[in-house]
Amino acid sequence: MASGSADISTILDRILDAATDNLRIAKILVQMGLDPNNVTYDAIFNRLLEILLHNITLANLLAAIGAGFFVATLLMRTMVPLRVANMVGCVFFAAFGALSANVSTFLLYLLLLPINAVRLRQMLKLVKKARHAAEGDMSIEWLKPFMTERKYRRGDTLFELRDPAKEMFLTVTGKFLVKEINVEILPGALMGELGFLTPDNRRTGTVECIEDGQVLTITYERLLEIYFQDPQFGYYFLVLTSQRLLQNIQRLQDQLAAERAAGAAAGAATTNRIA
Repeated sequence: MASGSADISTILDRILDAATDNLRIAKILVQMGLDPNNVTYDAIFNRLLEILLHNITLANLLAAIGAGFFVATLLMRTMVPLRVANMVGCVFFAAFGALSANVSTFLLYLLLLPINAVRLRQMLKLVKKARHAAEGDMSIEWLKPFMTERKYRRGDTLFELRDPAKEMFLTVTGKFLVKEINVEILPGALMGELGFLTPDNRRTGTVECIEDGQVLTITYERLLEIYFQDPQFGYYFLVLTSQRLLQNIQRLQDQLAAERAAGAAAGAATTNRIA
């Protein structure tokens, strides 16, 4: 066993001897405080250990912990724990900047703290609202802060059948008409959410403004971002679109039943005239 260790040490020493022939490597060794003419594996290890022990200070220890939290954020898949880890890391880095008298580092991470805190608060509110939605509260109010305002006048077309679908609408005021099924959409209703689910992201109908109104819009990219921040939003959206599909099915069934009743009434009237 000792012979094997000696052989490895000898091989490493030979590699180091060959490497020191390179002038660049020799300069690096000099900067590290080593003698290029007498470099061994043990000498490098001892020098690195000496540098490490010499730089063990409270400030560097705090920086190392902060770096650990930063690396942890790269491994996280959801935004809430990522923001928490980022805030903790900012605290350690700010403390490092204060102890090392590095003003720029201290101010940078001190400013990042409230930014992360605000975003974390938004994410927590989003998670809370999405959980309520998953439990049956289908209010869309919680989504409004993520939407932008847009106004339409009577006669304007919001989108047409088979158009590329890139955003979802929430009606605030006015009236809108789905032309294919002759259904009016009143304030407080969603439009365009089905285009988010179609394989080619195409509109499933044409919507026209029939009374001046205001809508709120949100892009599908933003919806995806919200989904990845809180996957429960995906369940909420599934329930929402399922309700819309069931409503459409019920509407078609009612129309079919009405047409059958009208046909039956017309047939009865014809029979009575013949009789």
